[in-house]
Amino acid sequence: MTPTLVRQHLSHVGSAPRVNLCARARDWSEIQERMLVPLYEAVYERLEVGPGTRLLGLGCGSGLALLMAASRGAAVAGVDSSPERLALARQRLQPDGWTTRARARTRTVAGSLRDAADADTPAYTLVTAFDPLGSLAAGSEDLGELLTEATPLAARGTPVVLADWGPQERCATSAVLRAATRPAQWRSALRDDLEEVAQRAGLKPDGSGRVACPFGYADLDSAARGLMSTGLLDTAVAATERERVDKELAEALHPYRRGDGTVWMPNIFRYLIARVP
Repeated sequence: MTPTLVRQHLSHVGSAPRVNLCARARDWSEIQERMLVPLYEAVYERLEVGPGTRLLGLGCGSGLALLMAASRGAAVAGVDSSPERLALARQRLQPDGWTTRARARTRTVAGSLRDAADADTPAYTLVTAFDPLGSLAAGSEDLGELLTEATPLAARGTPVVLADWGPQERCATSAVLRAATRPAQWRSALRDDLEEVAQRAGLKPDGSGRVACPFGYADLDSAARGLMSTGLLDTAVAATERERVDKELAEALHPYRRGDGTVWMPNIFRYLIARVP
């Protein structure tokens, strides 16, 4: 059953600014998604992801985290609210270069989260939600609803991993986003955000960790495109105008530009491990 990809349906409040969704998804896949690779690696190493793992990725983006788990031998499935990102994930997870046995076990479906399981599908043994809370269109409420729907597909005691930004003072990107989103005021993570989401979903917290995830870009343009691809700046664009947000973002990024033109922002991300009761 490697891989399964389905569209995640989330409710969205308010109107989003007009954007080229295909270009944004491509920027996410080519520029931004790799910034969280240290987080993926740390979680997979801690939970010993391997051939016996059946992983369900919530907010799987364009599939990089799923691909990394599959390279460890895990069977993977993913959902995402963006059909454009999901299309890229399907391309990335094409089994053409895999073994015949892997191709025979490949299944790609489209529809609701319920399509990620059927009578022939064993329970998942790991659920991940690596997309930070601030990246979700409707925040923690939507994530809580998604977790409530997903956990019945997992075995009892299954670890569920949630991730978010670390302490504000240790996330350079937080300062950039706050400056670029005035007056919309992007809110960085609070200390107990992840625990509250887990508890509302009926999960039992069982450990946490912190991982350094520096954001590095080839130049200012790549940094701006990468950050815009997260959707974190959409509220500011809707509240003001794109040109103003672009200007604020460029100014906020300037202190992190190095002598060779690259942009480097140190960040700490936090993850929570909770268990399905």
